[in-house]
Amino acid sequence: MNRMRASRIATAVAAAVVLPFALVACSDSGSDTKASSTPASEEAAAADKAPASEAMTPDQPFGPACAGVPKEGAGSFDGMAKDPVATAASNNPALSTLVAAVKQAGLVDTLNNARGITVFAPTNDAFAKIPKADLDKVLADKKKLTDILTYHVVGRNLTPQQLENGSFETLQKGKVTTRGSGQSYKVNDSASVVCGNVSTSNATVYIVDSVLMPQ
Repeated sequence: MNRMRASRIATAVAAAVVLPFALVACSDSGSDTKASSTPASEEAAAADKAPASEAMTPDQPFGPACAGVPKEGAGSFDGMAKDPVATAASNNPALSTLVAAVKQAGLVDTLNNARGITVFAPTNDAFAKIPKADLDKVLADKKKLTDILTYHVVGRNLTPQQLENGSFETLQKGKVTTRGSGQSYKVNDSASVVCGNVSTSNATVYIVDSVLMPQ
């Protein structure tokens, strides 16, 4: 009897000693599982975010006025990309005054045949800021009209990044200055880009809300 009681006591003591270590081991195993799952969940979250950031490419048009561009047809971004700049502008109703001025100055072929240019294109509302009598005088003076229109053209493609703090010679031989970042840019501190980085087959177009006047 004494031997059996001693055996039972020894077994109980051994169990009491082993059990805490077993619990600690289980606890450590759970901790490892949690630690290894946390990075996985963070990686999954990062993966979910990645497509959204990649979708915002710097090559896309930007600006509030871009929302008014047709989704399909010759006047859409895809349609304009297939035509030279003067033709592309003629398919955008918001640029009809500019197109009329380009025709009046005889610059359609000049702009359409140029390669790798940038055009700052004033909207109809931009021309409407000029008093009608003054605008009529400009339209009637071909040399002055040509000076103004060619002042809106730079002889190379400009990216949005180049507009952040730039100074560029125009076809009129004057200078335009640009500043800004992201999706907000100013030209000559007077005109805002309302729809920028628009591609045509031979030009990059930045639509602006004011007519640029050469010095």
